[in-house]
Amino acid sequence: MRLAFLLYKYFPYGGMQRDFRRFVEEIQKLGHICRVYYIEWQGEEIPGVELRRVAVSARTNHLRNERFTEWVQRDLSNDPVDGVVGFNKMPGLDVYYAADSCYLDKAINERGSLYRLGGRFRHFAAYEAAVFGRDSSTDVLLISATEKAKFLHCYKTPESRLHMLPPGISRDRCAGDDAPVRRLAMRQSLAVAEGEHVQLFVGSGFIKKGLDRAIRALAHATQEQPHQPMRLLVVGQDKERRFRRLARKLGVAAQVQFLGGRDDVADLLLGADVLVHPALDEAAGIVLLEALVAGLPVITTDVCGYAHHIAAAKAGMVMRSPFRQADLDAAVMRSLDGVYRSQCRETGLVYARVTDLYSMHSTGAKLIEQLVQRKRGIAGE
Repeated sequence: MRLAFLLYKYFPYGGMQRDFRRFVEEIQKLGHICRVYYIEWQGEEIPGVELRRVAVSARTNHLRNERFTEWVQRDLSNDPVDGVVGFNKMPGLDVYYAADSCYLDKAINERGSLYRLGGRFRHFAAYEAAVFGRDSSTDVLLISATEKAKFLHCYKTPESRLHMLPPGISRDRCAGDDAPVRRLAMRQSLAVAEGEHVQLFVGSGFIKKGLDRAIRALAHATQEQPHQPMRLLVVGQDKERRFRRLARKLGVAAQVQFLGGRDDVADLLLGADVLVHPALDEAAGIVLLEALVAGLPVITTDVCGYAHHIAAAKAGMVMRSPFRQADLDAAVMRSLDGVYRSQCRETGLVYARVTDLYSMHSTGAKLIEQLVQRKRGIAGE
């Protein structure tokens, strides 16, 4: 089959983008031809994939999205494919991978009534309804039971179109026999002092992932334990200025280290002492499970789709909503206890051995294949 994959922007450090790449690679393994439509692309191309850049621009994101959709639909009418798979919500999809949370739920519960009068709301609500509305025929690959419940509440989407996937952790994130050596090497490369407590923050989208909360927790811990050396490593591709300013204001600028986007996250997970991920909104949060399988204790919020795995594994602390900074401060203080961290590591690694946290992309690729074949009446192998 010939399949088209649609996303607005690709860069190598985003969770959704990494999933997109692995889905395409798994589809290729099944013998199908892949074409990708995009507006922006950063990083290496995917071997064997036809890339078609959609050269559109606009003064607003939602107008740009509409022009993207129109451009792609014209191109597909001239050069058809067997199925269309989307990684952003938009009309005309056969299959949508739901990496993002429910927009309508947030617009109703987290925004004022004036927000819902604007063009931005009308666009994103309409594009979400084009996927989840009862009149749509799009099948949806879901990764969060929490978000599934929100979509069902907002759109009454038929259950037959909603398909839950297991997580998809890459095996290179798992702690192996060489984990102690890799941990030491990473800490030496970062000039980590003996006994220094290293907190790790991973995520492109610093506001959404709660970086300001993590910096405030570091400042609190530093004030409470002034003789305990500690630092916060920030990994991700985003604007840093406002967060550097906050760190200076709180007196911890020298302890907050911005590393940018990194390809060695697996080693950083081994080198750190705790992952701090106090997200405001997170449909899944793959880094939570990457930390778990690496044996790294996790501090996170219950809004993350994968937070329940951390709780079930007893691999860290999950803070309940509504968020309180004092809860995060206390959690970071508790993570200074080496015995507690060792317990989290042991129970997390046991959970990782007995739970399927790895098969999302192979399972999802086969499901995409089946769904498109069914829609188009194509006989399978």
